[in-house]
Amino acid sequence: MSRFQASIGLEVHAELQTQSKMFCACPVVDSNSAKPNSAVCEVCTGMPGTLPVINQRAVEFAVRVALALDCTIAATSLFARKNYFYPDLPKGYQISQYEFPLAQAGRLVIPLDASQKTVRIRRVHLEEDTGKLVHQAGASLIDYNRSGVPLLEIVTEPDLESVEEVREYASALRRLLRYLEVNSGDMEKGVIRFEANISVRPPQRSTLGTRTEVKNLNSFRSMLRAITYEIDRQSSLLTSGQAVPQQTLGWDERNGVTLPQRGKEEAHDYRYFPEPDLPPLVLDPAWIDQVRQSLPELPPARLDRFQQTYGLSLSQARLLTEERASADYFETACSAAPGVPPSEVANWISGELFSLLNEDSLSIEACPLPAPTLATVLVLHQLGRINLPTAKQLLAEVFRHGGDPAQLVEQRGLAQLSDPRAIDRLVLEVEQAHPEQISQYLEGKKGIEHWLFGQVMRAASGKADPHLVQQRLRHRLAELEKNRPPL
Repeated sequence: MSRFQASIGLEVHAELQTQSKMFCACPVVDSNSAKPNSAVCEVCTGMPGTLPVINQRAVEFAVRVALALDCTIAATSLFARKNYFYPDLPKGYQISQYEFPLAQAGRLVIPLDASQKTVRIRRVHLEEDTGKLVHQAGASLIDYNRSGVPLLEIVTEPDLESVEEVREYASALRRLLRYLEVNSGDMEKGVIRFEANISVRPPQRSTLGTRTEVKNLNSFRSMLRAITYEIDRQSSLLTSGQAVPQQTLGWDERNGVTLPQRGKEEAHDYRYFPEPDLPPLVLDPAWIDQVRQSLPELPPARLDRFQQTYGLSLSQARLLTEERASADYFETACSAAPGVPPSEVANWISGELFSLLNEDSLSIEACPLPAPTLATVLVLHQLGRINLPTAKQLLAEVFRHGGDPAQLVEQRGLAQLSDPRAIDRLVLEVEQAHPEQISQYLEGKKGIEHWLFGQVMRAASGKADPHLVQQRLRHRLAELEKNRPPL
């Protein structure tokens, strides 16, 4: 058992998938691929005399998240100026929310190995993103395409106590944002960024230790590595009798260490004051109720329903509800294949379909195979018109080339051979073609039955009913044993 207990709070900055920026009409573009400074105007570059205007869609997205996190929505919230000077901040301040945020006092329940844990959400507020610095050839260039993009900051209480809990929380929050369709969750594009507040203390002490804040962690991997390193570093300091200084730290990905950026940071360092160019943000309770009614079924509820309604195992339900698109796909396929057990539909999606998607590096959203077409393949197999190997081949065919599965079965003669007399003829052909193997079987090498089964299936071009082939083959082998002359 560790000598020290970690307490971790996360600040998550999520870009909102709006068409325009937070306070101007500039389009939101991919800052990794768009031409630098191609989506900028006087407002988002901080020109004198310009006035910001609040993006209503961004407010709606923020309210969706706050409601899903069971927060209390403020009837009136205020924007403030957060003053600091940095090259990627053209105005010399960032418009954010401070004393009067959009929402507070929420929660997110995360799954653990044998239980659940409630992580308290301290606040959810809106702000604008900064520009992007590009360092090259000894110089720093600035791309302001990202400047002014709507950001949602979600801050937890220091309730997380291990790297595993951090991973579960971050995964659950990302999944929620994607379900709500307010953020793509694409970590490679930096649309979700993390800052971690970390402290350690002896387990018997209730008061928190001195915290450090690690800034701008752009991936799950970096976040988890940085937190692990910082827990170990602080524990080592306390073990050797040294104090942990309160600092803001950066993460050196290459060397795997945290590095001091500045000393302890307080609110007064930013000289917050109300944004004079923006009025208070007043939300109509009736409008908030409309947003509430528009929320989709959230991941925890869908996970429970998939187990209760469809009889799926926990692992099946978790896999299918990880993405809203895969959960929708599953339910559409089940509706189109009412005679197929839902667990079988789940197995085909998580097995064959996901394998095909992985081979072609496709997401479920980009799946070229409509769910009703998958359902048709499963129904053909369920009715016995095609066997399992043919069903898998047919699924791959329509996945890559399209077409009507039922028509392809007729056109290509893929229908399952289920005539006992025809299968008996194939068994007899194999028996006559392989007398040596038949003799070995009769001499006690029973494992040869599997080889003989394969030969019959090959003679049927893989289209025979495998259960019937096995039944008729065993029947014939039993006859041969019964009629075998005594030694």
